[in-house]
Amino acid sequence: MAALVPIAVAWIGKVLVDAILAGATAEALAWLVGEMLLIVGLGLAQRAAGTLRGLLGARLGLAVNLEILRKTQQLELRHFQDPEFYDQLTRARREASHRPLAVAAELLGLAGAVVTVLGFAALLLRYSVFAVVMLLVAAVPAALAELRFSRATFELRNRRASDARMLGYLEHVLASDEHAKEVMTLDLGPLLLGRWRLLGDRMWHDERDVAVQRLRSVALLSQLGTLSFYACYGAVVVQAARGQLGLGELTMYAFVFRQGQAAFQTILLALGALYEHDLYLSNLLRFLAIPTDPPRPRLAAAPDRRERGIRFEDVGFRYPDQDRFALRHIDLSFEPGEIVALVGPNGAGKSTFIKLLAGLYEPTEGRILLDGHDLRDIPRPELRRRLAVVFQDYNQYQLSARDNVGFGDPARADDDARITAAIAAGGAADVVAALPAGLDAQLGRWFAGGLDLSGGQWQRIALARAFMREGADVLILDEPTAALDIDAEAEVFTRVRELAAGRIVCLISHRFANVRMADRIVVLAASGVVEQGDHAHLLAADGYYAAMFRKQASGYALD
Repeated sequence: MAALVPIAVAWIGKVLVDAILAGATAEALAWLVGEMLLIVGLGLAQRAAGTLRGLLGARLGLAVNLEILRKTQQLELRHFQDPEFYDQLTRARREASHRPLAVAAELLGLAGAVVTVLGFAALLLRYSVFAVVMLLVAAVPAALAELRFSRATFELRNRRASDARMLGYLEHVLASDEHAKEVMTLDLGPLLLGRWRLLGDRMWHDERDVAVQRLRSVALLSQLGTLSFYACYGAVVVQAARGQLGLGELTMYAFVFRQGQAAFQTILLALGALYEHDLYLSNLLRFLAIPTDPPRPRLAAAPDRRERGIRFEDVGFRYPDQDRFALRHIDLSFEPGEIVALVGPNGAGKSTFIKLLAGLYEPTEGRILLDGHDLRDIPRPELRRRLAVVFQDYNQYQLSARDNVGFGDPARADDDARITAAIAAGGAADVVAALPAGLDAQLGRWFAGGLDLSGGQWQRIALARAFMREGADVLILDEPTAALDIDAEAEVFTRVRELAAGRIVCLISHRFANVRMADRIVVLAASGVVEQGDHAHLLAADGYYAAMFRKQASGYALD
């Protein structure tokens, strides 16, 4: 609608001037009122379009970000440990909030400009076909320059994706509670701030160089359009002065020349902007097209006579782009109701072993069987339901205590009775009871009213989260008591023993006093499984485990 108004205004301007020259006062006033109504309608249409654009932008931004977040849920852990993936994610999220709306807005603007140009062209063709062609051609060089610099800017920002992530990381280190204590005590602020400033300045200078080049080229080439407009305008003035055109026609053509050229430039610029937006949206589409594993078919329930438990068959794992295996030649089995402790030096692959067992990594060699089924053949939702995991670097959710525990079993996240039982099992009852709002207390310091917990209290909450999953028959604990005191630690392991009935419990700990309670201790080293057996058996064997145990025990021995 708004695109048609300028055409009507141009024609009304002609008949209005003609009516004035003819002395038809009433007719002139009528056309004046008509033009006023058109301008009022144009203003309302433009305001409505602006409101629609704002609402559409908010909705479209949410929709696109939802697609990005949905995509992240389909990816594997290996994706999140790949720097190139993070560059892709940065590019996709950078464009998600405004590029789709910009495309919609440019398309609407382009459609309107095309309608306007076609209407003006119909009016101008009565005057001169040559003038129309000249006005249109004169706008092309500037538009081509815009296209060239759009690609140059896009390529620059893509190359800078890693630098942009580094800039964001430095900001996070400088301005987050996670790093504040160490940054302050080590006085890292000036050093990190200097790096942030140097990197930011370097990125800005690159942007400035391209922007200045773009300004020089486009500003100069755009003057061709101005020259062509005034050439046509001059021709119309000369013809009017000679009496070859009426004053009304002069008014109309002058308006049409100016507005028509502006509308055509709008078309070319819109095409250039669409091209630029398309380049950036390709980042988003490329991210959304990252291949993921196809859904695994649902397995039929295994009959009772089938194998039960977990079995590793010659399992090896190597991280992408690494030549050395993190684990290799692992042959182990775990029986239901058995507590197995993994010990070994740092770098022996214990955490990698846990991630393989949890299905977060897939073996490079060999296979892992759960009740006789290869983990790779079990649908991920089914596998997750059978596992309860506490990682060494467990999450501290900046949410309520209820959420922090209830997330252990999303299907029962609102079941307060189950949450209370899990809190008791994890030894966190005293922690929650001390919170002013109980389960509704906001944990962490990110949001107003939040309460920060000690490391041991957070660890109890993490244990409670693992115990939420009643149906899990595999319990994985990676350093589950590292932040607990001796009494709390003993209490937790007593509960683990009680809860192990019918479950497989896989425990990692560097405290040998804890692993003594395990039914079996597996000693991992870079070469694979070195020893296994119960505590007494391994001490009697006087091997690797016995040497580590005596070395740790010597630290507690009295002189």
